[in-house]
Amino acid sequence: MKKYMIKQIKNLMNFELDSLVEQSMEDGFRFVERLVKDYKNEINTFNHFGEILFGVFDEADVLIAIGGLNQDPFSRDQSIGRLRRVYVRKEFRREGIGGLLVKKIMVEARNYYKILVLHTDTEQADNFYISIGFSKSNLYSNASHYIELKR
Repeated sequence: MKKYMIKQIKNLMNFELDSLVEQSMEDGFRFVERLVKDYKNEINTFNHFGEILFGVFDEADVLIAIGGLNQDPFSRDQSIGRLRRVYVRKEFRREGIGGLLVKKIMVEARNYYKILVLHTDTEQADNFYISIGFSKSNLYSNASHYIELKR
């Protein structure tokens, strides 16, 4: 496996995001564009208690994957976190990068939450999340998958 680095992103606007947004939209996903828009508009900057945004960078320090953690905005239960805006560039998929990123977020989430939820509507993502331990269920509002976090 090539060398990749997962780093906390403290200011998303410090990175070149156009190609990541463009590729995700070509894939039919608008959530990376929404990530950038919400960040710029200070709707979601991943800076509240229990929130964090991570990026995966290649050897040239180029952002190749992104994903974050928020307190679940669809629940009043503060012990539920939500995995948000996870995207891996096409040319880096199937190399374990998504798994590394989500597992890093899960480690962080254990410090704040008992349950981690997410929403996806693609078969590929469904299979991916199930393969790393998530259960498919509509048990939680606006979530397609969840996992119980053990400390």
